[in-house]
Amino acid sequence: MYEPFWGLKEKPFENTPDPRFIYYSHQHKEALARLIYVAHERKGAALLTGEYGSGKTLISRVLWHELQQEHLYQSIFILNPRLSGIEFIQEIVHQLNGAEQAPNKIELFHSLHKILYANFSAGKHTIIVVDEAQAIEDKEIFEELRLLLNFQLDNAFLLSIILLGQPELKEVIATLPQLNQRVAVRFHLGPLTEEETKEYIKYRLSIAQAKKPIFEEDAVREIYFASTGIPRRINNICDLALLVGFGNGLTKIDKKTILNISEDLDSTTQEKKLFDSRYSKAEEEIKKDEDPDNKKSE
Repeated sequence: MYEPFWGLKEKPFENTPDPRFIYYSHQHKEALARLIYVAHERKGAALLTGEYGSGKTLISRVLWHELQQEHLYQSIFILNPRLSGIEFIQEIVHQLNGAEQAPNKIELFHSLHKILYANFSAGKHTIIVVDEAQAIEDKEIFEELRLLLNFQLDNAFLLSIILLGQPELKEVIATLPQLNQRVAVRFHLGPLTEEETKEYIKYRLSIAQAKKPIFEEDAVREIYFASTGIPRRINNICDLALLVGFGNGLTKIDKKTILNISEDLDSTTQEKKLFDSRYSKAEEEIKKDEDPDNKKSE
């Protein structure tokens, strides 16, 4: 909608994991380097954590593209880990060979064993990436992950597992000593600095082929404060700013525009928090009313 107005070939701030738009801050470079190390050296497991919207999924997509070019890996992604233990293994086997899956775990593990050894014999290493791993509800899945790491030779693992998740995932893994000990590489993505935020905006505009600066300096500074340096929040603010600027016929995005957008976003967030709070209280009241022990006491 607004691309022709700003002289852009495409939208620069979409929240999709497009590797073309990754901005390599120092920590994003480090995170990617560590994950590539896990793949190249055939380590057992890696853990990449960060706040929601910090760039974990995007890094995993860049990793996938890197590995695809080398033709030495078979990589799969588990995007929805809210599965039962057996469903989790079924999904892995299905993505690896596409065949109809056995209904019981023993046969599933036999199938997986054959696939992993076939890959190894063909000179390929198997990579399993689990996104949003903090959302795993069935704790049996973590045990399945540990058991998967038993597929190994005397001197190497037959597969590598990469877990992506929000900060609380670190605490969950820490409570599982047998799995925790097999995590060879860990990294936590923090927010961008103010200078990195400036470069991030500039870089993404350049990928969209912007011919001139669009954001004023004080607007960029305000974007940093409003987003706290989280890339997804930066994208949300910048995308809305380009839309508002287009609607108002601005020649540049100024600080006032960002302040107004920030207030709108904050208002929406506060309203959602208020709704969630009221909803939670209502649920508690319903549970109290349905509790037989509570009724007896009355």
